[in-house]
Amino acid sequence: MTAPRKKTGAPKRAVAVKSAPKRKTKNALLTSILSHLEDAKAEDIVTIDLNGKAVIADGMIVATGRSNRHVGAIADQLVEKLKGEGYKDLRVEGLPHADWVLVDAGDIVVHIFRPEVRSFYNLEKLWSDHAPDERVAV
Repeated sequence: MTAPRKKTGAPKRAVAVKSAPKRKTKNALLTSILSHLEDAKAEDIVTIDLNGKAVIADGMIVATGRSNRHVGAIADQLVEKLKGEGYKDLRVEGLPHADWVLVDAGDIVVHIFRPEVRSFYNLEKLWSDHAPDERVAV
């Protein structure tokens, strides 16, 4: 014979579990970033498809700000708006000086430059589809 079970505490209730917000598709993320850059008055916005070229991201966006303050403000606004849309794992580099700020949004990497810095590094040429036919050893 077994001893009767004692009731302990209140009856168990079902607990509602909040699910994490669903991540947007890559196209929705791209559209959102482009919209935020335009709202922040970024200039010369260029998108570069990295599929098959790099494993770091599926796409890259390059934009220009008129000054260090403008570059920093564009990056700050972009990060705040993306966080508000549910993106929590954003990485940002270069904000103290704001010559070149990189925002890593996972599938898309955003580069925001001052005009002189952008022309110096010329990422569009580096990542363009037109690779040289031959490499010449010097």
